[in-house]
Amino acid sequence: MTAIPPSGQDARPADAAPYARPATRLRVSVDDADPRRRGRARGQRLADGLPGALDAYDRLFALAEIPQETVREDAERALDAVGAFRPGLREQIEGIAEGAGIDTWRIGALNARTEILARSRAVPPGECSTLVRRLRTADGGSTHVGVQTWDWHVELSSSWHTVDSAGGAHRYTGITEHGILAKIGVNSAGLALHFNILGHRDDRIGGIPVHVLAALVLEEAESTAHAREILNEAPLTSSGSFTLFDEHSALLLDLSPEGIFEVPEVAEGTHLRTNHFLTATPAAHEKTWLYQPDSGERYDFLRERIAREPVERADELIERLVTGAGEPPVTCVPDLGAAPGQRWASLATVVLDPAARTARVLDGTPAERTTRPWVTLRSA
Repeated sequence: MTAIPPSGQDARPADAAPYARPATRLRVSVDDADPRRRGRARGQRLADGLPGALDAYDRLFALAEIPQETVREDAERALDAVGAFRPGLREQIEGIAEGAGIDTWRIGALNARTEILARSRAVPPGECSTLVRRLRTADGGSTHVGVQTWDWHVELSSSWHTVDSAGGAHRYTGITEHGILAKIGVNSAGLALHFNILGHRDDRIGGIPVHVLAALVLEEAESTAHAREILNEAPLTSSGSFTLFDEHSALLLDLSPEGIFEVPEVAEGTHLRTNHFLTATPAAHEKTWLYQPDSGERYDFLRERIAREPVERADELIERLVTGAGEPPVTCVPDLGAAPGQRWASLATVVLDPAARTARVLDGTPAERTTRPWVTLRSA
């Protein structure tokens, strides 16, 4: 994204965030077998923060020149699609609205924000970089570990939280935005999910929103193979990338309105993802103006770096995502002089270890890995 200078060159060091973050990040834990009650409990915990998230998205939708009437229509269509496929997920969304005292369509719009914003060229999405590697264990075996930067509009820096959700088929934990069911996480069956946004020219409302798909997979899937079965059944009209992995296997997928396509390893035991399609069929209809040349530059940079500096330990995964001046903005620091809707930041760094059933969350960029505290969440 040419609007972002490398590492947000704004005279600040890469390990300093030039924007306000909450002193204490909200942690939301819910446990109820009834999906509506589970959602309601989450909504009650989010009641204070949701108005700010809704206001930020209202401004993004306005900058994207999407009328509120269209936002509402899109949200209601998305809710209908979710309800037809997995009624319990719609009940969770309705429960969040009830618990927070907010109209249901407003929470529906948050969960479908990717699909709604796909209508516009005026507000491009943010960027994310993901690296999953099979690592040797102390007993001579191996397991998969993944790391991701979650890069999004800096205006949303206070509008995300850690989540621990139990009561469905599997407990899952990770991070997500206020009002949105799920994003990045690991479940109690040992299935981990990293999530990157992609852009296809046919992206639209009508299927299951990609963030709701993330919740579906984390709540139901027992393995990468099971997750693929679930995704194959889901009506899909928008794009994203799920990097799915458990202790023994890993699966990188291009999700698109044209179907689901598996991406090969970038190197033995290694999967790498930025924000462009890596398979030919959806790539032929990609919205290249959204992410290029930025995504390709980040991908090539990381591919060359891990070839030159092989990863042997989990902490080295994080180090590979640290970039500075003159390098592609894998570590993304916002240019606060840019217009609203054009200021992206690495709001969080997340390490997933499915064997340990843990998500380690840093409220900041990979460059801050040694200067800010990590939170370890356990799904089992």
